[in-house]
Amino acid sequence: MGTMAVPPWLESLLSTAFFTVCTTHGDAARGECNMYCLDCKGDAFCFYCRSSKHKDHQVIQIRRSSYHDVVRVTEIQKVLDISGVQTYVINSARVLFLNERPQPKSGKGVAHICEICGRSLLDPFRFCSLGCKLVGIKRNGNASFSLEAKNEVVVMDRTRRESISKEEEELREGSQQDIYPPTPPPPPSSARRRKGIPHRAPFGS
Repeated sequence: MGTMAVPPWLESLLSTAFFTVCTTHGDAARGECNMYCLDCKGDAFCFYCRSSKHKDHQVIQIRRSSYHDVVRVTEIQKVLDISGVQTYVINSARVLFLNERPQPKSGKGVAHICEICGRSLLDPFRFCSLGCKLVGIKRNGNASFSLEAKNEVVVMDRTRRESISKEEEELREGSQQDIYPPTPPPPPSSARRRKGIPHRAPFGS
């Protein structure tokens, strides 16, 4: 497994306890710890701690759905390649789950299941959560969280397409030359031969 496949803060994020009461701002209206700093890789903190301690850091906000931690796709996709993870629309926002959620064994006829925990999925994705994708990367190495690797694939694909289109253009130009061959230059005009000066017969005496 490449070191770049998993960012250094991800495992810490997945093991962090969110929605506890902030010890400093517990009495405030927004004193629950639902923020995580990718730069500090520490504990969760609240809205007020963000303003004072993490002002210029990369911070993501964790939300709750049915007692499970979720993060908005618009936030997490800026720092992680989330391809292969099932997303859901909750309260008009597209989100994904941080960790595996326990579920009774899927019944027969379930079309899509998580490769790691077997949870039934709505769509043909590989994983139910970021946590299961992490396990899949460690176990099989056939996935990645690295945006750089994803961008390299996009750049390589774009370069390949540009190379192919250039070749096609050159072939097209070549075929046009075959269809319309250049007009050959006219042959050089042969110089007229100078006629010899006629010799007159000498006058008789």
